[in-house]
Amino acid sequence: MAVRSQEMRNAATRASTPSLRPVAVTPSVAPHALAYIVTALLALAAISAIMGNVVTWGRTQVDTLRYGNPRTFQLSEAIGHEDSPANPTHLMAINLNRQVVIIELPGGDSSKVRTLTGPYLFGADEDKTPVLMRLDDLNKDGTRDLVVNIKNEEIVYLNKDGQFQLITAEERSALAQ
Repeated sequence: MAVRSQEMRNAATRASTPSLRPVAVTPSVAPHALAYIVTALLALAAISAIMGNVVTWGRTQVDTLRYGNPRTFQLSEAIGHEDSPANPTHLMAINLNRQVVIIELPGGDSSKVRTLTGPYLFGADEDKTPVLMRLDDLNKDGTRDLVVNIKNEEIVYLNKDGQFQLITAEERSALAQ
């Protein structure tokens, strides 16, 4: 009986003392789930980079279809430079290896050609930038002035004395008022 009482005491002691067995700690996110998240983020970054290149390539192709290569834009209108509605002046804006050149054919006559040298475009792929033009009477003198648009920047050539002349600082401030 003494043996049995000894066993009961040992069992009671074991029940009252906490067990010192190691407890397994489980991470809040399983390692394979973290790998999936990292892989998904890398895939999104790769897709974003690829789509950026695809969009840029697509925009370049559309500009090539619309403006050609070198980028060329043209318009014809009677503006008072030895022309008439039957024989309007023809204007061409060309981005020729990053140099903007505007060619004017007064009255459509190629023997009287005039050229305006525009800005030189700096930066990567600027030789593919289209140069746009419009005619508008900015100084309200009754003649249409030439506005050249390059990447949302406008260069103004006033129609004075039968030709286009780059606007001066004084003329620009007078237009602003």
